[in-house]
Amino acid sequence: MVFRIFIFLPICDPSGIMSDFDFLSRHEGSLRIFCAFCATLRERILVVITPQTFKYFNRNFIFAPRNTQFMELNEQELIRRQKLEELQQHNINPYPAELWPITHTSKEMLEGFGTNPDAYREVSFAGRVMSIRDMGKAAFGVLQDSIGRIQIYVKRDDICPGDDKSDYDFLFKKMLDMGDIIGVKGYVFVTKMGETSIHVQSFKLLSKALRPLPVVKKDADGNIHDAFSDPEMRYRQRYVDLIVNPQVREAFVKRSKLTNSMRAFLNEKGYMEVETPILQPLYGGAAARPFKTHHNTLDMTLYLRIANELYLKRLIVGGFDGVYEFAKDFRNEGMSRFHNPEFTQVELYVAYKDYEWMMNLVEEMVERVAIDTNGTTEIQVGEHIISFKRPWKRFTMYEAIAHFTGIDITEMDEIALATTAKGLGIHVDNTMGRGKMIDEIFGEHCEGKLIQPTFITDYPVEMSPLAKKHRSKPGLVERFEAICNGKEICNAFSELNDPIDQRMRFEEQNELGKRGDEEAMQLDEDFLRALEFGMPPTAGLGIGIDRLAMVMTNSASIQDVLFFPQMRPERVEQD
Repeated sequence: MVFRIFIFLPICDPSGIMSDFDFLSRHEGSLRIFCAFCATLRERILVVITPQTFKYFNRNFIFAPRNTQFMELNEQELIRRQKLEELQQHNINPYPAELWPITHTSKEMLEGFGTNPDAYREVSFAGRVMSIRDMGKAAFGVLQDSIGRIQIYVKRDDICPGDDKSDYDFLFKKMLDMGDIIGVKGYVFVTKMGETSIHVQSFKLLSKALRPLPVVKKDADGNIHDAFSDPEMRYRQRYVDLIVNPQVREAFVKRSKLTNSMRAFLNEKGYMEVETPILQPLYGGAAARPFKTHHNTLDMTLYLRIANELYLKRLIVGGFDGVYEFAKDFRNEGMSRFHNPEFTQVELYVAYKDYEWMMNLVEEMVERVAIDTNGTTEIQVGEHIISFKRPWKRFTMYEAIAHFTGIDITEMDEIALATTAKGLGIHVDNTMGRGKMIDEIFGEHCEGKLIQPTFITDYPVEMSPLAKKHRSKPGLVERFEAICNGKEICNAFSELNDPIDQRMRFEEQNELGKRGDEEAMQLDEDFLRALEFGMPPTAGLGIGIDRLAMVMTNSASIQDVLFFPQMRPERVEQD
């Protein structure tokens, strides 16, 4: 393969080696490609160099600035770039700007043609080429749109009725590749094999793909070969995953239904959706490590929020009866199949309510979400059938620990609790207070065993610096978490509105921070000032959308319900 090549040579005449470049460009194997814009020629230039000679030319010629990245292209990628140049030489724009009208989706044609064929005598459609079967003067292909796939039939004399057959012989047969996006116009018919198809009367190239798609093959027995299934590649190149594994889209469609259902439910209750700051001068509302950044103009440290709780409570102080927010929150912590450093949660605060009322609302809302998302309250999750039908089971935290460990920790002080925790295999250090140890015991021995939706209520006060003290149980707070499939999906309180008590809780958190607890909350003077103006009795709720989406879509990993999960830096091999 020969490319037209230009190069600036600081020490010798290019004419003396141009033939050598032509020879080099015909070498097989991986080639180095450098693209640039030549101001003198006013056109883009292409340099192709084999790995065997790269070091020699790098010593003698100037290719690009020092920070230029060279691309390693395989044979298919080189062929597609050659086709791109040929299209441009034939005055065919491989990336036209004009709109292409869409009259029907693939699903509409496949489902509607049989009952109303007259409605599909003229159709305009666009999609990605997923396969082509060349039969000489005709061809079959498959186009994929956002909903599904449909077969097309292309006959040379139909799209080229005159003497000029270049649209078929050159553009369709020679220039099109799998992955290209084209628009077609024609009519719908059924082939002799009984497959609903589009008989193409005209087509247009809408976007030339320069990289080949992975070819997923299915044999006669229905077995899949060469599937694009490596998790890291799927998450890193989600765009390819969505193209070649269209079933992946279903999880994201359900996730969208989930949030739409929840938003509609809350709106129907009369609560207002609001927005609060993501960049915050103090982080609070949860026990977590924040991401830190710096504002240059204000010359101050800011944090990406770990929760939006304290700002929403300020709005309750300001007089709103019910506010909620779908929030992107950020926690600088470990990553796993249940944790992503950037995550979505909805937080809701309603004045003049308590945590018992909020438990009933959560049951009602999540039951509706299950129906709106899956059409039923019973969801298959792994090997379990999980039922979201009300009412859900309820345990106090102490009851749950006693139930699963056989140990009653209700009256234990910090020293006795540390001994018990160690006996249960929990690592204990000096940074951990009583609440932290109880949380570790519950997480290690109870949480993973709660498969059906279950409320865990009445937490120790040390674990919940923002919750109101229990009205009848000293040492506890009015708090619940909903656990499902072994993981927390929501957290809620009767919110603490006593500013004196709240200050004392913040100060206790400061002491934990001094002992080395990196997740201890900061003391927020402005929030305390807001409470001093008076906040009505309030129930507050936070639901992890990503965790709930995992359950509703039967996904084993949080990465499967995030379009673009956080990944480690991609390793790039260098010579």
